[in-house]
Amino acid sequence: MIVRGLESAAKGMTALMDMNDNIANNLANVNTVGFKKGSLRFQDVMESAVYSQQGSILRNDNSRYLGNLSMGSQSLQYVHDFTQGALDKTGNTYDVAIEGDGFFKIRDIDGKESYTRNGSFVVNSDQYLVTKQGEYVLDVNNRRIRMIPEDFDPELVRDKMEIIIGEQGNIEMNSYTQKIPMQTIGIFDFSDKDDLFEIADTRFVPRDKVNNPELRAEKFTVQQGMLELSNSNVIKEMINTISTTRNYESLSKVVTTNNQLLQTAVSVGRLRA
Repeated sequence: MIVRGLESAAKGMTALMDMNDNIANNLANVNTVGFKKGSLRFQDVMESAVYSQQGSILRNDNSRYLGNLSMGSQSLQYVHDFTQGALDKTGNTYDVAIEGDGFFKIRDIDGKESYTRNGSFVVNSDQYLVTKQGEYVLDVNNRRIRMIPEDFDPELVRDKMEIIIGEQGNIEMNSYTQKIPMQTIGIFDFSDKDDLFEIADTRFVPRDKVNNPELRAEKFTVQQGMLELSNSNVIKEMINTISTTRNYESLSKVVTTNNQLLQTAVSVGRLRA
């Protein structure tokens, strides 16, 4: 039992170290636009069936099953919390935030596609809507979004035309005399968000594209001139840090106590020998 106690405490301490790393990551990204905080799911390991002391377990006579006793826990899965973050008004024409479900779909120069809630966009020299890292933002038909028609002068658009992005992601060029409809920003979603894997910089991809394909998001509005902030909360994460530290200290004391008991048992065994 002493060895089992050491093993259980050791596994618990390892799990708490993983949890502390996750909390540190959440705190580090508290000001990252579009960041979704992560959390760990744990599973019990080395579960043992517990029976009453009456009767023989081998013969199973008069024994009563009491339940399972966990011998420790370990990290099972890292998942993200996709709850809505607060919206911050920037006033920038190409900053857009999703209020509700869904993700922006982007494509890098190598053709790899991913999904993000970070709507901090700009227009590149070729007049395409891109992320700050230069990845193309895609429309509802998976095409790159060009912010002016081919036959328009960029200088004319900049000086006399206003870019309006509607609540469904539809883009329009407006002037005092005309309104020109353009492309619509694609907002996509997934039925199983636990399947999404973060590759970097608040960008996600599904692990299983076959069983968890992209869907057209339905319950959303696009807010122009705004950005979605991180949904990581400093106060909650600091409380989690304190709780994790205290639990780790408690398990450390368990290890120390069991180690002392083990040394005593070894000493008694030597004296009897």
